[in-house]
Amino acid sequence: MAYIDKFFETVVNEGASDLHIGEGQPPKIRKYGDITPIRQEPVTRKEAAMMLSEICGPKGWAIFEERGDLDFAYEMNASSRFRCNLLKQTNGYGAVFRLIPTRIATLDELGIPPVAKQLGDLRGGLVLVTGPTGSGKSTTLAALIDYINKSYARHIVTIEEPIEFVHTNKRSIITQREVPEHSPTFPVGLKAALREDCDIVLVGEMRDLETISLALTAAETGLLVFGTLHTNNSRKTIDRMIDVFPADKQPQARTMLANSLRGVLAQLLLKRADGNGRLAVNEILISSPAVSSIIREGATQKLQDVIVSGKGQGMQFMDDAIWALLQRGLISAHEAFMKAIDKNLFKKFLPAEEAALAYSAGAAPEDEQRPPGDFVKPRARRR
Repeated sequence: MAYIDKFFETVVNEGASDLHIGEGQPPKIRKYGDITPIRQEPVTRKEAAMMLSEICGPKGWAIFEERGDLDFAYEMNASSRFRCNLLKQTNGYGAVFRLIPTRIATLDELGIPPVAKQLGDLRGGLVLVTGPTGSGKSTTLAALIDYINKSYARHIVTIEEPIEFVHTNKRSIITQREVPEHSPTFPVGLKAALREDCDIVLVGEMRDLETISLALTAAETGLLVFGTLHTNNSRKTIDRMIDVFPADKQPQARTMLANSLRGVLAQLLLKRADGNGRLAVNEILISSPAVSSIIREGATQKLQDVIVSGKGQGMQFMDDAIWALLQRGLISAHEAFMKAIDKNLFKKFLPAEEAALAYSAGAAPEDEQRPPGDFVKPRARRR
């Protein structure tokens, strides 16, 4: 048993999601979004070096000492696996560990809208699962891959840094590759996947021009490509995909994205009003001729109207989804306000003192507030 396992056991027993280790401060856990210490004594340099070097091994420790960062996965036991990031910081050594469930939840168990399964039924194109760090993107993608694994006989290649959820072959063959252990970079792994007789590629991180360009090319050639971005909604996702290209290449990139994009599943996690965990909330964009035209034109400000009017196709606007949770009493008005795209729509539900604070923070009030669910015919702005 490794020394750090006693801290990991606290994470598991407390139902927390993350463990934070920082030299010179007490170890802390994140539970339901809040960070709290688990002991009073700070972590010493000797203790930090001992616990971190023990789980990454001599080779990993040498790389960490040289680079100042290291990503890997650690399995404490058959039911507890952690994504690990070691780092050097102002006070010395530090690390953040994310608990990865060994059992892959289903899309239904996660509360993901049923239309998400249609994205797994596709035979080609690009599907983007997006959200800020810690919003459950990896969990949702793992559920989507598991759905395909149970339903279809395909070859699925995943390129991850590190491998988080471990899949077993069911109807499909799943090949999981880790950067840099099995492939030096995401682009190299993606290029190799094109020669590996695969039907589906999961790119764990689409964060640079080469990876995004290769993903678009792979999707255009007939592969089904899943990728992640750190964006909060569909409009920002499409803008990010295009903005990574040089200005002279953006028209071509818009055309490629318009042709290959099949859907965007944006996700946020909201604290439950009863304090018992968090809820996933999703914005869903399904590709259509109107969406493709908007992408080609670069007029992403029109996407909201398309999403709202596309409810019949399974589309869902983020603020509508948040409003539905607020109506059901599952989240607080404060949580809805903090996570909404258009915060003005939720201000009137805040207590007076919170609303005043929100106004002072710089969100300008509108002359007439409309109900948060009423997005079908946006009011024309006064000139």
